[in-house]
Formats: sequence, structure tokens, C-alpha cells
Amino acid sequence: MAGENQTQVTEFVLLGFSHGQPFLFILFLAIYLVTLLGNFAIFALVSLDPHLHNPMYFFLSHLSFLDICYSSVTVPKILANALRSQATISYCGCLAQMFFLMGCAGAECALLAVMAYDRYAAICQPLHYAHTMSQVVCTVAVTGCWLWGMLDSAVHTLLVSKLSFCGAAHLQHIFCDAPPLLRAACSNTHPIEVALHAASVFVGLSPFLFVIVSYLHILAAVLGMPVAAGQHKAFSTCSAHLLVVSLYFLTANLNYNRPSTGYSPMADTLVSALYCIVTPMLNPLIYSLRNEEVRRALQKAL
Repeated sequence: MAGENQTQVTEFVLLGFSHGQPFLFILFLAIYLVTLLGNFAIFALVSLDPHLHNPMYFFLSHLSFLDICYSSVTVPKILANALRSQATISYCGCLAQMFFLMGCAGAECALLAVMAYDRYAAICQPLHYAHTMSQVVCTVAVTGCWLWGMLDSAVHTLLVSKLSFCGAAHLQHIFCDAPPLLRAACSNTHPIEVALHAASVFVGLSPFLFVIVSYLHILAAVLGMPVAAGQHKAFSTCSAHLLVVSLYFLTANLNYNRPSTGYSPMADTLVSALYCIVTPMLNPLIYSLRNEEVRRALQKAL
């Protein structure tokens, strides 16, 4: 198999649309519209409201932009396939979709860790906050998040491009991602599985542990505050971020660390949809409902 031309397959058939295409089209269209509306609203509010011109909301605006990109990588193609009798995607289109999907995923992991450090610096080191989180530092941090995600994605895409797919290339999924591609391959996938698990540690688990450590320090600092009002304000600025982090890393872990055997294709598709499509829709809702400053800015804009 090693000598086979990996480009022998020109397109993949996506089997996640075997039933209920009209319903899926309406469902994903509604999710996508809410995602665009919510994230564009957050992005516009942060750009236009002077009260939100600080590092925390600078990172939040980039998270919103990232979620727009994240959702746009998969949903438009899902909507197009839902209207077709057979859902397909070209070989090159599949690799491109996987590259941008995993790139956005890695960038979001890093960005959530940076946002946790921003809250740590604001609450635990308030006197040094302006210097620690200067505009230059914030810009470098966001750029590093994007580069981190794209570099990780480039490695996985290169490895997957070396796989051979024999016969009819069917993916038990509704979009292209590394796990369904590995299951569809007929060549040795062990090196890529090892790389995927390694990336789960360095790109996924490391930022998550960084977030946990940051919030342990924040919790200790908040509990040491003498005024209850100060504690409430500190918790209110952190609760939305903690909720987003918990939802994102939980679904990411389920998506990329599922067992290679004994899985349900339908459950696998639902987990991936929750991770890649539903989470970007929920993030702006969580921040707008849990953050008083965002709510005030939204009311002012309306």
C-alpha cells in the first residue's frame, strides 16, 4: 500500500446525510445565522464602544472572529450538500477543510489560554496589568495563537495527504476532519494517530492545564479580597470565560480522543457537530448573558 498514489481518490462521499436532509438544512442554516449574528455583534460592539477598548475585550473580539471562521469552514459546504442527492467533497477540498478546521481549533485552544492569563494578570497583578498586557503584547499573543494553530494543522494535513484511500471513499461524517479520514484510509494510520494524540496533549491539554492553573491563582486572590463586591465583580468577569473553556475543551477531547473501535458513527457526527458548529454559536450568547459590560454596550447600541 505504501507505494500507491494517494490522489487515486478524487472525491469523498459524506454519509452523514443519509436521512433528513431538509431538516438538517434548516437546522444548520439557523445555527449558522445565529453564529454570524452573535459573533458579528460582539465584534462590532468591541470595535465601536470605547468602554470595551481593553485587553479582555480585544481578545473576545478575536475569539468572535475566530468562531466566524470556524463555523464558515464547515457549515456552508454542509448546507450545499444537504440540498444534493449525494453529499460529496473533492479530495483537495476535503484536505483544505481539514486544514482550516484544525487550524482554527488549535488557535482557539491557545486563545482561551491567553484570555485566562489576561484575567490572572488583571486580578492577581493589577498594578502591573497595563504593562503586562500592553497593546504590543496583546497583538503578539493573538498572532502567536493563529500561527500555533496553523502550524499544528499543517503537520496533520501533510500526514493525512500521504494516506491511501482504496475503492469508494466513504466518510461516515458530514464534513472532513482527521478522525473520519483515518477510519476511511486503507494504509497504515498509526503514525498519524500518534501525532494526533501528541497534538491533543500539546495543543489541547497544555492550554487547558494552563487555564486551570491560572484560575486556581485567581480563585485564591478573589477569596482573599476583603470586600464582597470586589469578589462578585471578579467572578462575573471570569464566569463566562470558564463556561466557554469547559464546553470547548470537553467537546474537543471527545472529538479527537474517541476510541478507534466500538464507536457509533451517529454519535461521532453529533459530537463533532457540537464541537465545530454549535460551540461557536453559544460563545457570544454566553458572553452577552454573563457579562454586564457587554449587556450594557448592547443595550446602548440598541
